[in-house]
Formats: sequence, C-alpha cells, structure tokens
Amino acid sequence: MKLKDLFAPVDMTVGNPVSQIIKFTIPMLLGNIAQQLYNTIDSIIVGRFVGDDALAAVGTAGPILNLMLVLFIGISVGASIMVSQYFGARQREKLSRSIGCCITLTAISSVIIMIIGPLISKPVLSILNTPDAIINWSASYLTIFFLGIAGSGYYNILGGVLRGLGDSVSALLYLLVATVLNIFLDYAFVVFFGMGVPGVALATIIAQFVSAILTFRKLSQMKDLFDMKKEYLKPEKRYSSSLIRLGLPSGVTQAIISMSMIVVQSLTNSFGAQFIAANVIVMRIDGFVMLPAFSFGTAMTTYAGQNIGANKMDRVIKGAKEGTLAAMAISAGLTALILLFGKPLMGIFTNTQELVDISYHMMQILCVGYIAMEVTQCLSGIMRGAGDTVTPMWISIFNSVLMRVPAAYLLVWLTKTPENPKGNPAMMFLSLVITWCVGATLTFIMYRRGKWRTKAIV
Repeated sequence: MKLKDLFAPVDMTVGNPVSQIIKFTIPMLLGNIAQQLYNTIDSIIVGRFVGDDALAAVGTAGPILNLMLVLFIGISVGASIMVSQYFGARQREKLSRSIGCCITLTAISSVIIMIIGPLISKPVLSILNTPDAIINWSASYLTIFFLGIAGSGYYNILGGVLRGLGDSVSALLYLLVATVLNIFLDYAFVVFFGMGVPGVALATIIAQFVSAILTFRKLSQMKDLFDMKKEYLKPEKRYSSSLIRLGLPSGVTQAIISMSMIVVQSLTNSFGAQFIAANVIVMRIDGFVMLPAFSFGTAMTTYAGQNIGANKMDRVIKGAKEGTLAAMAISAGLTALILLFGKPLMGIFTNTQELVDISYHMMQILCVGYIAMEVTQCLSGIMRGAGDTVTPMWISIFNSVLMRVPAAYLLVWLTKTPENPKGNPAMMFLSLVITWCVGATLTFIMYRRGKWRTKAIV
C-alpha cells in the first residue's frame, strides 16, 4: 500500500462491512487514546510533581469543562452525519457548503464560550462545595482552558468532517503530533517553570491549536472531494438548520450528562479531597477503557451515514451486527486486563497507597458495565448515522436524569451508618454500572424497532 493510500478517505459503501468498520476504527481508536493522554498526562504530572490536591483540582474542573463544550460536540456530530451522507451520495456542492457552514459555526461557538466560560467558573465551583484547598486551582485551570477554547473546538469539528469523509488516519497523525507537544509542554511548564495547575491548562490549549491548524490544512488540500471557497463559509439556512437538527440532540445530551455529572460531583466533593483524587484516577483509567466503545460508535455513525447516502440499508444492518460483536469482544479483553493489572496502573498517578487501593476497588465495580457500553455506543452510532439523533438523546437523558443521579444519592443514603455517616462512596460507581446496563437495554430495543431507518437527509 502506498503512503498516499493510507491517508485516503475510506469508502465504507464497498467491501466487507466489519473489515471496513475496523479499518476505520483502529486509527480513530489510536487517536482517541492520544486525546485521552491529554487529561491523563495532566493528572500524572500534577499528581506527581504538585500533589494530590492539585490532582483533585484538575478532576473537579472536568464536569464543568465538559458542560461548556456541548456546542462543539453538537456541531461535530452534526458535521460527521451531514458529511458522511453527502459523501456517500456523491453530492459535491452540498458537501462543500455543509463543511463551510461547520467552519463558521465553530468560530461563533468559540467566541460564546470564551466570554461565558471564565465568568461562571468560580461561582459554579463554589456552588458545588469544592474544597477551599483546590477551588482556586480549579478556577484558574478552567479560565485558561476557556480562553483558548478555539483550538479544541476546531480540532473536534474539523476532525468530525474528516471522519465523515472516511479519513480517520490524518486526524490520528495530527493528534499524535499534538500529544507529544502536550507532554513536552506539560513537563516544561510544571516541572521547570513551576506553574502548577495553570501550566497544564496552558500546555493543553497550545497543543490543541497545533492539531486544529494541521487538520484545517489537510481539509484545504482535499480538492478532489469538495471545494473550499469563500462563499461557502456563509452559514446558509438550509445547511445550518440540518446541522443544528442533527447535532443539537447530541449537544443537549452531553449538556444534560455534564449537568448530572456536576450534581454527582457535588456528592463526590462531600467525601473530601482524598476521594476526589481517587475518583480522578478512576475516571482517567475509565476513559481509556471506554475508548473502544466511543471509537466504534463514531465509526458506526460514518458507516451508516455513507451507506444510507448510497441507499444500501441491508449493508447497514449487517455492519451493525458485526461491528457491535467485534466491539464487545475487545471490551471484554480490556476489562480482563484492568482486573489483572489495575493496581500498577493506579500507582502511576500517585505515591499514596491508600489512593491506589481505593481507586482499584472502584475500578473493579465499573468493570461489570463496560460490555454494556459497547452495545449502547455502537447501536446509537448506527441510529445517528441514519439521521436519528433524537432517540439516543432521550435514552441518554433518561439514564442521566432519572437513573444515575437519583440512584447515586439513594444508594449512598442507604449505606449511611453511625460509623460511616456519609455513606459508602462505592455506591456512586455502582449507580453508574446500573445506568449503563439500562441504557444498553433501551438502545437495543429502539434499534430493533427500526424508526431510525426513515431519518436520512439525502
């Protein structure tokens, strides 16, 4: 295979379905691993060189940061669906105009977040009962991140466009470059310049700007597939409406999930800085274990979009089955590795043995639910690729609002004793597993009902 063929878009309307899905998923999975390294390396460096309170501060900022990123998530999902369907249908002008619309809406979203984000960071942290020892660090981390949000926004949205075109390799390459840069800058800012938590935020936004620039450069060179003209940057109503219709449910979903995480974070904070730090460690490892689910889910979105655009529904159904089974098998293998080697992994983040033990115990609880997440993400990806982003939204809202939050508070309350007046914090993770299993069941039912088949935009 020639080097240029490796970076060529993947036409998922031909060839063996599961082979094409896996071919598309592998570079995207590696890219997601690289992206996860951003937060993980931040945590490792601040935990090792600044302390456990700094580790807790970075973790506490996470749910608030995710809440403010929902605009980009929505645009990214909508972009991937629109681009994949227009690409599959070979509609060049509509493809070009939809990409131009994405670029403009990303700029508008960036400005909104740059203004609102720094203003709300510390007040929200105060409302969440963030411990005094870490609140200033968390606020400074969020402020720096929000001021440099355009880099993250453009990488995510333009990466969504590349994925819709079937190119997951280029996004991987550019993200690897940015990840290496992030590691270098993290170490330089924290260890050599003593900048602490603000240093890791600054390192991350610089690296993300680099990845965004490289991604834009790649798109500008793909003239054989679409046109990058100035007039296409105008956000026409037709394409803006489709983008919002397709992307808004995913953005709303992420917003509600983030808000539920913020509510649960308040419960987490009640257990003190040590448990917050343990929770950060668990979530960092969890982030890696969840990557196959998210990668396969995104691949399924592109796969379904291209094949529905090409009017190949039988191929969509076959790929949904084979791709989901492959994802479940990979998740089972990763879960086994976590159970075997979990403690050494936890020890990377901290020298405190008690934190390692707490984190490993929580991770053992979560392992039960990872296979269920594969089912949810893969079948939701198929529905989204078909243009049905509303059904996955309602399932996620039900899980986050009516399942996760009440279950977390109820289970913790039921375990309160005179010796343990705050309850058992492990119940928070048990509530998450219950939520995942319920979500997988509901997603499978709605996929089988098949209403998603009628939602295509082409």
